[in-house]
Amino acid sequence: MQLITRNGNDFTHRFPLIEMAIKSLPVRSCLIDGEAIVCDANGLAVFELIRGYRRLANAIHCAFDLLELDGADLRRRPIEERKVLRTELLHGSNLSIVLNEHFEEDGAIVFREACKLACEGIVSKRLGSIYRSRRSHVRGRSLTIFTAMRRAPNSSLSLAGRRYCKSIG
Repeated sequence: MQLITRNGNDFTHRFPLIEMAIKSLPVRSCLIDGEAIVCDANGLAVFELIRGYRRLANAIHCAFDLLELDGADLRRRPIEERKVLRTELLHGSNLSIVLNEHFEEDGAIVFREACKLACEGIVSKRLGSIYRSRRSHVRGRSLTIFTAMRRAPNSSLSLAGRRYCKSIG
């Protein structure tokens, strides 16, 4: 079981609650597209709290998508199908894994509202879409990476994201 960043770094040791939660899932293997977050006193994710290289016992995993389940590559299935499988997998799971809220509204409107609420940002995916990724190479293997729109202080957009996977055996 590894928690891999978008840059291919193994951060498993930094997120003990997420590691335990993913290990407890009732699967042989899975690849969950998501982001580790730390919330402030108001329950909002604060990107600045996750920076640095210290161990973050209070970080949780916000699951966006499910890309692989028990050896089946789901990336070519429509997003709606992957979200149903993600919800079924994570329903009733440890509180250290949360489902990312899904809105079927215009992305610009959702992003604007997220900014008004001081949220970090949104992940936008077109209905019916398959998973598209950039590639990064770590120790000879290719990793799937995602991007997310996020609000940056005093600017419009920047990119953020992490990828997490569980593999037994």
